[in-house]
Amino acid sequence: MAARRVAQSSINWASLAERVPPNQKANFAAFKTKSDAYMRAVLANPENPPKIDWAHYKKLVPIPGLVDTFQKQYDALKVPYPSDSVTAQIDAQAKEAKAEVDSFKKSSEQRIAQLQKEIDHLKSLLPFEQMTMEDYRDAFPDLALDPANRPSFWPHTPEDQAGYVSKEMEAARAAHEH
Repeated sequence: MAARRVAQSSINWASLAERVPPNQKANFAAFKTKSDAYMRAVLANPENPPKIDWAHYKKLVPIPGLVDTFQKQYDALKVPYPSDSVTAQIDAQAKEAKAEVDSFKKSSEQRIAQLQKEIDHLKSLLPFEQMTMEDYRDAFPDLALDPANRPSFWPHTPEDQAGYVSKEMEAARAAHEH
């Protein structure tokens, strides 16, 4: 893979800045400053190294063959460009994240639809100020007071009802029976 010259940043800094939380703005600004400084430093250097005038050095160096040896070694020198070994992992993570986001969106849309049905049901009811106890019982049968089928006593908490046995009492009875 040959090295290529990057002329400008491929990062959309404005779009990225919109996603940075307010408490991280300073860190983001410092990161962008470092990135810009690095890009300026890279662009300040030429794309290719300067050409060496080997004929000039052959005239100046008195030892025969020394410049030729250096030229062969210089021409044979290849600086390896690091291979890209993480893009596939990043793409896989991005694909997983997209799948998670899509799943969350789908479940959110289902919850929104269900909640919208509940809102529509509540809007279709009489206003609470105009409801009688019978209207309330018809609209909310599981919440309404039903003295015939589910009698309860004020304050209508489980502890205050007839026949209530606490967990501690149940555990004591079970231990006593064994």
